[in-house]
Amino acid sequence: MDKNSKIYLAGHRGMVGSAIWRALEKKGYGNLLGRTSAELDLRNQAEVNAFIADEKPDVIIDAAARVGGILANNDHPYTFLMENMRIQNNLIEAAHHLEVKKFIFLGSSCIYPKFAPQPLKESYLLTGPLEPTNEWYAIAKITGVKACQSIRKQFGKDFVSLMPTNLYGTHDNFDLKTSHVLPAMIRKFHEAKENGNSTVHLWGSGTPMREFLFVDDMAASVVFALENVLPDHLYNVGTGIDITIKELAETIQRRVGHTGDIAWDSSKPDGTPRKLMDVSKMHDLGWKHKVDLEEGIERTYQWFLENIENFKEVKL
Repeated sequence: MDKNSKIYLAGHRGMVGSAIWRALEKKGYGNLLGRTSAELDLRNQAEVNAFIADEKPDVIIDAAARVGGILANNDHPYTFLMENMRIQNNLIEAAHHLEVKKFIFLGSSCIYPKFAPQPLKESYLLTGPLEPTNEWYAIAKITGVKACQSIRKQFGKDFVSLMPTNLYGTHDNFDLKTSHVLPAMIRKFHEAKENGNSTVHLWGSGTPMREFLFVDDMAASVVFALENVLPDHLYNVGTGIDITIKELAETIQRRVGHTGDIAWDSSKPDGTPRKLMDVSKMHDLGWKHKVDLEEGIERTYQWFLENIENFKEVKL
């Protein structure tokens, strides 16, 4: 990929998008294009078409999405389904009709069936029912994967989908109502420590197993996909290593320095019992993660402390 190629990064201000932007700059890509949601409403097809027609990017990376945890998905199903479909469909359609050379679509591991065999292979897509707590987001992302696959199949274009496991890292969302499990725990344990090491209350039983990928590793996988023509349409991106939510909580508690108790509320939903990605397809092509969980939590907590007055909270 030519370092002067014009690359439009949708969602460049988010945790994932900002990490990709930093990774691209570090690799010497100088012709990067980003627009805030105030400057360009990705839900508006006419605006998106006009923008892509005017700017004529060589590559589009779609890191834009309405995201959130179990509570947010559960309480706002229509928002999660329709906003995500509008955003991705507008970008995919514009990229196809306006002859964008390469399109990289970022999805989520929640696209796979709730009780699919572990670890999750790309071929397990659409082989069973989804996890109900985030099916709205998952269905939107599945349609994005299928749109890219169909363009690739029908028109032979380089449209590829990357499905990351649970992501975390700097610039994450730390709002307790809309955040994912790892940043929410960092904030809860920190605030409890500051409050005389009070008890931390966590959802579920602590028994589900999850895999976590530091966002800079995700960004590196996007650069890898940019610089190589990947032979297939769909790739998992993760570590291939999982831990229980209880182990995660204890790891974060230890790192934050909280010495109080943890109380598990088993009346709250656990979500999928286990979610581990089979990342052998990416490994076979030569990509592998570099940041282990302990280091990633350390870097995320440091960023949280440095930005405690103005960290991101996503409101719905």
